[in-house]
Amino acid sequence: MKKLVKSTGVVFLVAVMMAVVVACGGANNSGGNTAANEGAQNAANNQQGNNGSANAEEPVDESLSGTVIIDGSGTVYPLMARIAEEYMATQQPDVSVQVGRAGSSAGLKKFIPGELDFADASRPIKDEEVAQLEENGLTMGEDVMEIKLAYDGLTMVINKENDWATEMTQEEIVNMYLSGQYADDDVVLWSDIREGWPQEEIKFFGPNENHGTYEFFYEVILDEQDMVTTANLQQEYSTLVDLVSKDKNAIAFFGYGYYVSNTDKLTAVKVDFGAGPVEPTLDTIGEDLDYAGFTRPVFTYLNTQYAQEKPEVLDYAYYVLEAAPQFAGETGFAPMPDSVFAEYKTQLDALK
Repeated sequence: MKKLVKSTGVVFLVAVMMAVVVACGGANNSGGNTAANEGAQNAANNQQGNNGSANAEEPVDESLSGTVIIDGSGTVYPLMARIAEEYMATQQPDVSVQVGRAGSSAGLKKFIPGELDFADASRPIKDEEVAQLEENGLTMGEDVMEIKLAYDGLTMVINKENDWATEMTQEEIVNMYLSGQYADDDVVLWSDIREGWPQEEIKFFGPNENHGTYEFFYEVILDEQDMVTTANLQQEYSTLVDLVSKDKNAIAFFGYGYYVSNTDKLTAVKVDFGAGPVEPTLDTIGEDLDYAGFTRPVFTYLNTQYAQEKPEVLDYAYYVLEAAPQFAGETGFAPMPDSVFAEYKTQLDALK
């Protein structure tokens, strides 16, 4: 995979990171939004010593200024924060790209009335949200452009000391998270899942309802059946990592990117979808690959009216198409085919 970051010294890298923190910190975001620090820091740690830089397919003829406001999915955040970091460092240093991570639903709630230029989401926009857009005078496909950024693999993670549940079937994972499947009070033991496993209570964790990851897990994986009432659902993914890393009997679900950033603290469960256990990796995550059962696309939604009114928004949209497939791997996502982004570029060209 082609690396994109110019060779720089440590001083330059620190300066870039500080620029992203300052820019993102100015956003009027809530519900867990922060500066582009955690995802960008992880990406920066991976990129030192690599050469090359992403160049937008549509370079501007003059310097731009202004602000691009993005909020939404915590899963998508590391990728979008990395793109924003590189854009401000190499493309348009006078444009402030503010990246938040309130969660997919929270981001779209801001996007619908026009508070954002982009809304990141780890699940497709819902019919009711499309209806709300229309109530605000925005039509999908005309005023709102859906962009698939990459593929993510929903990853089940356990404590490093857990040496029994390193491989599970898809059915076992679904059943263990279903309310009332094993006990009326939802106090489920590992031995309930498979004979010979410890007679210890499973501590269930996951992201809360603000996140598209929760909605994907509930709607697609659990088929909209009630989740165990004992599940501890959190806003911040870093909190989930910490909780699982400290409890031998814990299990949680979130995007693959957060697992690969914490492999020293967590173990990923290999999932058997019917043809043997499959480990989530960049080589197995994809709609036609071995980890397809837990694969999903992740998105950003662009307000095309703002892209037509504000040159910096359109310029950044072009850059997203160029940088997303190249930065996907280093932030824990499997890239989309190039043909997908070629079609999106055609749609952006029509906005000029």
